[in-house]
Parts: sequence; structure tokens; C-alpha cells
Amino acid sequence: MFGRIGAMELIIIFSIALLIFGPAKLPEIGKSVGRAINEFKGQANKITEDVKISDDAQKNDKKES
Repeated sequence: MFGRIGAMELIIIFSIALLIFGPAKLPEIGKSVGRAINEFKGQANKITEDVKISDDAQKNDKKES
């Protein structure tokens, strides 16, 4: 749906964040966003693994029938 974010878009986003939050808050906000993204990816990977396990179990049940 969305394409990759280019350099110009990142500069605009960073500039707006700098104006809104100021230079002192940006590192803290960056760390929080990074942690949130990592947690989201971890949960998404866990759900994906659970779905794969469930699919494998269903396939095995069908083969045994």
C-alpha cells in the first residue's frame, strides 16, 4: 500500500518533530519509538509462528484421516 519512505520525506518528518518536541526530547522519543517497533515485530513474528504451527497441525490431522 505505502511505498518506501524516501530521504526527503524523512527530512520533513524529522524537521516537524524537531519543531514540535525540541532537540532535548528527540532522543528519548526515538528510543521509545524504536522499542515499540521492536516489540511489535516480536509479537508479529510470534503470531506468524503460531499460525504456521497451527497450519502444520491441521495438515497432519488431514493426512492421518
